[in-house]
Amino acid sequence: MAWDEWEQLKAAAAERQSTHMRLNQAEGSTAGGGGADGDLKVNQADLAAVGNSAFELFEDLGRYGRDAWSSSQSAAKDLTTQGFKLGGGLHHVQEQWEKQLQSLLDACGHISNHMNFTQKTHRSDDRAVVTTVSSIALLDDGFSERAQS
Repeated sequence: MAWDEWEQLKAAAAERQSTHMRLNQAEGSTAGGGGADGDLKVNQADLAAVGNSAFELFEDLGRYGRDAWSSSQSAAKDLTTQGFKLGGGLHHVQEQWEKQLQSLLDACGHISNHMNFTQKTHRSDDRAVVTTVSSIALLDDGFSERAQS
C-alpha cells in the first residue's frame, strides 16, 4: 500500500466518523437541556447526603481496604523466596492496589470536606450564586500527581 493511498483511507475514515456523531435531546426541547438558568436544584439535605456517603466510604475503605495487605505481602515473599516470578507480580499488584486505594481515599475525603464546606457556606442562602470552591481540573491534577509518584 502506497503512502498516498494510506492517507486517503485515513481521511475517508475520519470523514465517515464525523458524520456519525449525533447529540440526543428530547423532542421539542432546545439544545442544551433546561432553560436559561438550567434545571439543576440542590438543597442542604442533598449536600449533606453526598458528604455523608463520601465520609462513610472513606471510613469503610480505611478500615477494610487493607485487609489483604499482610497475607498478600507474606505470599509474595514466600513465592519470591521459592523462586517463583509470581511473587514479584503479586507484590506489584499489592503496590498498585495501595496507590489506587490512597487515591480513592483522597477523593472521598475531598468530596466529604467540600460538601461540608459548601453546606456551611450556603446554609442560610439556598438561592445564592455559588462560587467555585474547586474544579474537576484541580481534582484531576491531584490524581495525576499521585499517579506519577
